[in-house]
Amino acid sequence: MFNERPQLVVEVLRDLLGVELPATPLVRLEKTTFNTRRSDDIESDVVVVLGPPQSPAHAIIVEVQQDKSKDSKQLARYAAALWLMLGCDVTVLVVCPDRGVADHYAQPVDSGLTGYRLQAQVLGPDDIPVITDPQEAVARPALAIMAVMAHGRDRKVVEAFAMALAELRDEHAPKYYEYAYSMSAPDVRRLLEEIIMTSATWPVYSPFAREHYGRGQAEGKAEGKAEGKAEEAVRMLLLVLGARGFDISDDMRTRISTCADLAQLESWATRAVTAQSLEDLFDETGGQAS
Repeated sequence: MFNERPQLVVEVLRDLLGVELPATPLVRLEKTTFNTRRSDDIESDVVVVLGPPQSPAHAIIVEVQQDKSKDSKQLARYAAALWLMLGCDVTVLVVCPDRGVADHYAQPVDSGLTGYRLQAQVLGPDDIPVITDPQEAVARPALAIMAVMAHGRDRKVVEAFAMALAELRDEHAPKYYEYAYSMSAPDVRRLLEEIIMTSATWPVYSPFAREHYGRGQAEGKAEGKAEGKAEEAVRMLLLVLGARGFDISDDMRTRISTCADLAQLESWATRAVTAQSLEDLFDETGGQAS
């Protein structure tokens, strides 16, 4: 989500966390690998830079943390490496759906380098509003995604998000469900799937939804094809009987028209070519359906 809407990172820091940032309309993504030596450990989730490329005014590192597995010192290394590369001030934003995780990363980080301590900006569930109004979710979809991430155990939050998806016409709308799903805990994901699958519009974005929607599409096509063959068999049977001059009663026409058994219809059509009477056609010894 943040790597496609870098302006959202600025809005989160300014509007939700009260961080003062340079006033500039220039906001861009930066490469997330910003070390100058061969390494695989100086790479963050998202990097947003404010200001023109030739003279950046501020950089923001975004990390989404579901648990406490990342060493806090790593955040300090990220900030130092980016500062060395760009030569501007750096803010580290850690987004945490869990209150305990948020408290963990909100602690000052002793980097191990004398005099350098990092204070990350942490966006936890207490900083994210609970959005239960579908219209508010439509107006602020990115915030609605984070509300699902942080407060998705509240069914009304997920329901509001699902209803908003049906109304959104934003070019990013197809990805909003994926963002909410990927950022949420397993129990919230299950609730998302349950509510989305039972809604009038079913966005097929989660792995579970793709699997079951694809299966449903295949089954639906197979059923539709079988129904089409049965309808064609009914039409041909009635044509044959009409061409042979049989007087077909309303009850008999209904009996034929409502039969969905393709094999039975084909059997009747075969016998209709030579049957001397309608009794011969529907004779039980000839395969009459009960």
